[in-house]
Amino acid sequence: MTAAPDKIVAQAIRSTTPPAANADSDRPAWGRLGLLTAALAVALGAAALVGFLASRQPETARWFYLAQLAILLAGGAILGLIVARVRRDLLGPLAQLRLWARRMRNGELSARMPAAEDDELADLARDINRLGDEFRSLSRRKDERERAQTVRLARKTQSLDVLYDVASSLSRAGDLDKLLESFLDTFIELVDARAAAVRLLNDNHQTRLVASRGLDPAVVEKDQLLDIGLCQCGWAITGGDIRVQHGTQPCAKILGMPMLPRDCTEFVVVPIQHQDRVLGVYNLFLDRPLSALGEDMRDLLISIGRHLGLVVVKARLDSDARRLAIMEERTALGNELHDSLAQSLVGIRLQLKMLGETLHKKDLPTAQDEVRRLRAAVEEAHTSLRELLANFRLKIDDRGLVPAITDMVQRFRDESGIAVFFQNECRELKLTPAQEIQVFYIIQEALTNIRKHSQARNVRILLNNEADLYTVLIEDDGLGMAEVSDARAGEHIGLAVMRERAARLSGELVIESEPGEGTRLILIFHSPPLAAKSRAAGG
Repeated sequence: MTAAPDKIVAQAIRSTTPPAANADSDRPAWGRLGLLTAALAVALGAAALVGFLASRQPETARWFYLAQLAILLAGGAILGLIVARVRRDLLGPLAQLRLWARRMRNGELSARMPAAEDDELADLARDINRLGDEFRSLSRRKDERERAQTVRLARKTQSLDVLYDVASSLSRAGDLDKLLESFLDTFIELVDARAAAVRLLNDNHQTRLVASRGLDPAVVEKDQLLDIGLCQCGWAITGGDIRVQHGTQPCAKILGMPMLPRDCTEFVVVPIQHQDRVLGVYNLFLDRPLSALGEDMRDLLISIGRHLGLVVVKARLDSDARRLAIMEERTALGNELHDSLAQSLVGIRLQLKMLGETLHKKDLPTAQDEVRRLRAAVEEAHTSLRELLANFRLKIDDRGLVPAITDMVQRFRDESGIAVFFQNECRELKLTPAQEIQVFYIIQEALTNIRKHSQARNVRILLNNEADLYTVLIEDDGLGMAEVSDARAGEHIGLAVMRERAARLSGELVIESEPGEGTRLILIFHSPPLAAKSRAAGG
């Protein structure tokens, strides 16, 4: 521990206080100056005495004046010696001391005072030089601590960048393997590793290599699947803690080939966790010990593993949601075909039978009527098929629900000529992909019913939320309905489909309508608790 500056100064000042031995050694030097001063005083006294005697004995005054002149000359010489001595032993060291202080003040901590052996202030100069050495040593230690702290802060900043990149990936959709691979370059830069890899646990109690950097392609091909009981990767999964191995020789024995052309110093295995479940590991091939990277590096690697666990869980949930959405979309397509086009084809089939019977009777006027009705039925079936294809071409892309609704509203407005106003009042839309699909198709079905049956001129769509409670309002100024149960056949089918989708959202669908007053449809549902937990963990 470096001594405090005031302690160093106090110690240096104490060291400048000469001990008794030094005081005794300095007495001859200061005694010579005292002797010279005494000699000058004696000379001045003698000159005064000679002048007094010359005034008393005029006959010999000439000789007294000559003696007085000689004494004064001797006194002048003594005075010159005194001045030279003061300049050399006092004024010179003081000037050097002032120069030393100026250089120290300007940051030149290597400044020193010359200390001659016969200098009257040699001990003081040596003490001052020792004080300067202490200050220089203190400054050097301070600079070293500042450099170490700067390196530590830079590493902390880099670590926060890594955690931010991992956390921000929670909002990105994409392939999980490519997502994990994108982090490896960051990991390598963080710990100055030679190589890195990510392995995920599968249902067969094996670890699958999903991403790697710095490994030979032959090693990657041979290292695809490993049982969890064979090596450090599996032991880290079963134990749930960081494993550190000296080199990769045990791994090379399992693979039958070296993992690196030149072996690393340490092979680090970090578990990828979500809550209490271990989903896999990531590996770091280091050329220096993990302990040399800092005492907080181990905690940082564990934190990165937990953030990666969130990424893995979210990616898997998104994949499941997409598969479910595809299944639901296929089911919806089947229902639409059954409820619209299939019924139209059944009607056409019956009309063809009636047309055949009419022609058999050679009743041409009736046959012509049947042909007109049949042509109208075919045209209606064709229109239904076009609407069905158009509706299923409208999909939710990576932009999300709101842009998809905007595109759908614009297309509906252009094709129907009905004025549609879409208001999005959600501050932050946090729905799963499956929920977005259900909301999208409910709005789409409502617009289809409005175009077919309402004769409306204006439609308003409002999307709103308060925390996790979401509301979708769709209202028009059309004909309305006496009772929902008395709705026409096409409307009944559409309402049934919308209610089914609302049930999949675990929500409530409310329909308000009166003849001539238009129709209002209100969908109320909550975002799932899992989405809220994922947001809290990611935030």
